[in-house]
Amino acid sequence: MAFKTDIEIAREAKKKPIMEIGAKLGIPSEHLLPYGHDKAKVSQEFIKSLADRPDGKLILVTAINPTPAGEGKTTTTVGLGDGLNRIGKKAVVCIREASLGPNFGMKGGAAGGGYSQVVPMEEMNLHFTGDFHAITSAHNLLSAMIDNHIYWGNSLEIDARRIVWRRVMDMNDRALRDIVVNLGGVSNGFPRQTGFDITVASEVMAILCLSNDLEDLQKRLGGIVVAYTRAKTPIYCRDIKADGAMTVLLKDAMQPNIVQTLENNPAFVHGGPFANIAHGCNSVIATKTALKLGEYVVTEAGFGADLGAEKFFDIKCRKAGLKPSAAVIVATVRAMKMNGGVAKADLGAENVEAVKKGCPNLGRHIGNVKGFGVPVVVAINHFFSDTDAEIAAVKAYVAEQGAEAILCKHWALGSEGIEELAKKVVQMAESGAANFAPLYPDEMPLFQKLETIAKRIYHADAVIADKSIRDQLKTWEAAGYGHLPICVAKTQYSFTTDPTVRGAPTGHTVPVREVRLSAGAGFIVAICGEIMTMPGLPKVPSAEVIRLNADGNVEGLF
Repeated sequence: MAFKTDIEIAREAKKKPIMEIGAKLGIPSEHLLPYGHDKAKVSQEFIKSLADRPDGKLILVTAINPTPAGEGKTTTTVGLGDGLNRIGKKAVVCIREASLGPNFGMKGGAAGGGYSQVVPMEEMNLHFTGDFHAITSAHNLLSAMIDNHIYWGNSLEIDARRIVWRRVMDMNDRALRDIVVNLGGVSNGFPRQTGFDITVASEVMAILCLSNDLEDLQKRLGGIVVAYTRAKTPIYCRDIKADGAMTVLLKDAMQPNIVQTLENNPAFVHGGPFANIAHGCNSVIATKTALKLGEYVVTEAGFGADLGAEKFFDIKCRKAGLKPSAAVIVATVRAMKMNGGVAKADLGAENVEAVKKGCPNLGRHIGNVKGFGVPVVVAINHFFSDTDAEIAAVKAYVAEQGAEAILCKHWALGSEGIEELAKKVVQMAESGAANFAPLYPDEMPLFQKLETIAKRIYHADAVIADKSIRDQLKTWEAAGYGHLPICVAKTQYSFTTDPTVRGAPTGHTVPVREVRLSAGAGFIVAICGEIMTMPGLPKVPSAEVIRLNADGNVEGLF
């Protein structure tokens, strides 16, 4: 059976002018700043005017650990938003923007799929409204001003060996992970070792996504620790006097972007921190704005629930005062079979036993999300190769976990194929069953927070960290940062730090390689295992097949 590709479906979309989409939410045209005809930013003035309105209900979409079989978390997020609108609810979708690095590497686009997509798909996966370029520029302006300060006399007495602020670019480039700058003699400055991270790992990205308004943004930017003196006294961005200019560069990027689904329902697409090396959620300002404008807001957290949902609950909800009403965990029969040991090439054949063997990965995520006091439903994202017996096996397993699994056919049918899930979500959200609480209290010591995540979410036996790391955490506690949450950077493919270990492993350890203070964003990053903050391109990157065809359309991006 031949199916249309995502991009073919997206290009056939009957988009409405973005002013009409804004009008559905009651946004006056003068408060929409258009980028062409199909995307716009919402003004800060209008957002401030919403402060006294009640909030709608927040629904989180998360997933099992990603596999090469595919799960379709964004597709389900978009489909559920359309489904809720279909059954008469005023619903808004909130997702992240796409990074150029994965798009030209191996991940591909990030706008959903099939008949559950957000459009304009091509622009969203490329330059969009320029937010990532603004974040890159603001970050690197600070980098330039640090080196410039040292060049012109270093009145702050920065120890060049203790500069912790690196540079960024929105592309995968392993050659830039570790570099030496300021070579070439006296006129170019003092040589030192540094490196690049990918833009989505920038603290500026995290700050933009966690800030409530421009004033909050500048305050957080000023609080970035960029370096230390020889006496190990921290030097802040505000000491370099870069926070004002950085805010100017980010003033437009701070305004949420509004676009539409294929069914002409509103979607906010704003911010894009990575979920394995940052907190992996769309912006607080977009989510809060959507909650003021809609009855239901459907948002997603990055990668599997062990990373995305945990950080959504423990960082975003904690910092922004959000209280989710329900959670959806996305799974596929194919992914269950892969967790059960089936090779990707053999996923098309029925294998009920492999499905049953792979289900504990799903079960672990169900238990974890329930542990936050949020009611859970499982969305089985349907593939045409799924058999009735395999679907029944997943449903039976989920029922044993005290939850319900619902078959969803939104990829093929749009909102029609996800009505049952939409009704279930409404039932859960309106039941008042949610009793959300973060995993750990603010006052818990930093290392104990890390252990709590490792033991309760990853089901590890212990966290392994050198004395230097433990001492660094104690130093930050003494400096007043002990109340911050932990942002674990680890592989998304496993509960462990080994990406090859699938299922629901126990008895493993979590090695911490490095810890970083993100004082402006308001969290501590713990880098575990072999995770990289600057990814590399695969042997055959997607960029090799991306081109313009004779009609001027993009090929190979999706």
